[in-house]
Amino acid sequence: MNTIYTEAEIALLREGGKRLASVLREVAQSVRPGITTLLLDQIAERLIRQLGDTPAFLHYKPAGARFPYPRSLCVSVNNEVVHGIPGSRVLKEGDIVGLDLGITHKGLVTDMAVTVGVDTVDETAKKLINITREALAVGIAAARGGARVGDIGHAIETFVKPYGYGVIEVLGGHGVGHKVHEDPYIPNVGRKGTGPILKPGQVLALEPMLNEGSKEVYLDDDGYTFKTADDKRSAHFEHTILITEGAAEILTEL
Repeated sequence: MNTIYTEAEIALLREGGKRLASVLREVAQSVRPGITTLLLDQIAERLIRQLGDTPAFLHYKPAGARFPYPRSLCVSVNNEVVHGIPGSRVLKEGDIVGLDLGITHKGLVTDMAVTVGVDTVDETAKKLINITREALAVGIAAARGGARVGDIGHAIETFVKPYGYGVIEVLGGHGVGHKVHEDPYIPNVGRKGTGPILKPGQVLALEPMLNEGSKEVYLDDDGYTFKTADDKRSAHFEHTILITEGAAEILTEL
């Protein structure tokens, strides 16, 4: 079922989205050589709780998972695509790092992700990050009332194709709001004019994930971290958006 949010709920999601964006910006600014991924997680949780909110991912158990997610932040480094569990890993100059975070504000969830470089990164990494960020903007532009879910994936896939990146097909966006994951599932590939119709009042998390090489990924033994099959790097960006009659409203934007 596709949830249509009320004006009161949308107002709370707007507020929560801005709070999330401010927290994630501060976490991203904390990325530097020598910091551990666990410390980034601790910074994220502290900032969320200082605002009076709760981390949406902490203790969340997705369908099929063996155990609840043990951290507040997902930190995915280089060949890790998404859902990397923070721990003792120390970031080094030249790494690229995906930061994925969700908060629950007054009972409603927003979700956001960015990929950043650790200090100086090579030009290939910069391009991967920039094109992934642009792919998210392209997907958001295709998301409007009366369009279909397939239009979003088609737009992203068509934009990315000339660059030769692998567009991951087994992971995608989703509805969000009352829960971390809701219907509909939103692939980053698709055929125009297919899939469920998008309706004003829906709240979606769009999140293109692009690989330098193959689109193929696998799930690590930790049960959460997806990695590229060819060990090449991956980038990930995500916004929570509100579907309207016209252009979608980005909720996770300052």
